[in-house]
Amino acid sequence: MNYAPIIKEIGRGAKGARHMTREQAARVFAEILDGKVPDLELGAILLSLRIKGESPEEMRGFLDALNERTRQIEVPAGQRCVILPTYNGARKQPNLMPLVAMLLAREGVPVLIQGRHDFESRVSPFELLGALGVDPETTLQAAGAMLESRRLACLRVDMIARGLDWLLGLRLALGVRNSGHTLAKLLDPCRGKSVRVVAVTHPPYLESMEALLAAESATALLMRGTEGESYAAPRRRPRLLGFRNGVAEELFPACEFEGSEIDGSSCSVEENASLIRSMLSGATPVPQAILDQVSALRRLASAN
Repeated sequence: MNYAPIIKEIGRGAKGARHMTREQAARVFAEILDGKVPDLELGAILLSLRIKGESPEEMRGFLDALNERTRQIEVPAGQRCVILPTYNGARKQPNLMPLVAMLLAREGVPVLIQGRHDFESRVSPFELLGALGVDPETTLQAAGAMLESRRLACLRVDMIARGLDWLLGLRLALGVRNSGHTLAKLLDPCRGKSVRVVAVTHPPYLESMEALLAAESATALLMRGTEGESYAAPRRRPRLLGFRNGVAEELFPACEFEGSEIDGSSCSVEENASLIRSMLSGATPVPQAILDQVSALRRLASAN
C-alpha cells in the first residue's frame, strides 16, 4: 500500500488536513495492526492523526479493522458481560475500578476487566487487582471459565488483540498517545453479549464517542473517567449515558456530593486494596457515585 497520498491529506495540520473515508481508515488501520506499515510512514500517520484529531468516520473504520482482529470470549448465558477497560492506574486517589467490578460480580453480573499498564508514574491496576485476588488469566478459555464460576475475569489486552497491544506500546517510544488508546476503550471481546464501559478523559471525546456508539448500535455506558480509569468519581459523579442498541438514555445526570468516603485515602496498593475490602464488607460506605454506576450497568446488562 502506498501511504504517501494518505499522509499528504491527513498531515497538513489541524486546519488544512482532510479526513480519510471509513474504507480508507479501515485499510490503513488494518495494515498498522498487522505490523505492515514501515516505521517512517507509521510515525507520520500516528502523529498526523493526533494533530488533526480522528473524524467519526475514521474511528468507525479503525474499529472495523480492530473488530476483525479481536479474539472473542465465551460468556455465561443470561445477562450481558460488562467490559471494564483499565489502562492508566492510580495517580493521586484510590482506584475504585475493581470495586465496581466486584460489586457487579457479587450481584451475578459477569465482568471482564481488560487492559494494559506501562505508566511508571502510576500505581498499576494489575497489582491492585492481584492484591484483591484477581489475577490476569493466561488463556481465553480460562477467562471464560472464570466468568462462569466467579462472574469476574481479567485479561491483558495482548490476549485479546495483539496488534493493538503493540500499537499502545509505541507510546513509550513516541512520547504521546495515539489512536489506539481511544480504540482500547471500545475493544469488545464479547460482541453481541457485552456492555462496554467507555470512560473518556477529555470532554471533546464525549461527543465523538456518543456519535460512534449510536452509529454502531452499541450497548454501552459512556462517562467521564476518573484519572483515566473506568469508575465514577466519588465526589463528582459524571453524567452516566447509557446506550441500548445504539439508543442513548441519560441514566444519571452529573452530580456533586459533599465529602467522600475516600478523602485522605492513599492510592498505594495496600491501602487501596484495604479500602475496597472494607467497602465490600460494609464496614465503610460505598460512595453513592459508585452505587449509581453499578445500578446503571446492572440495568444495561439486562438489556436484550
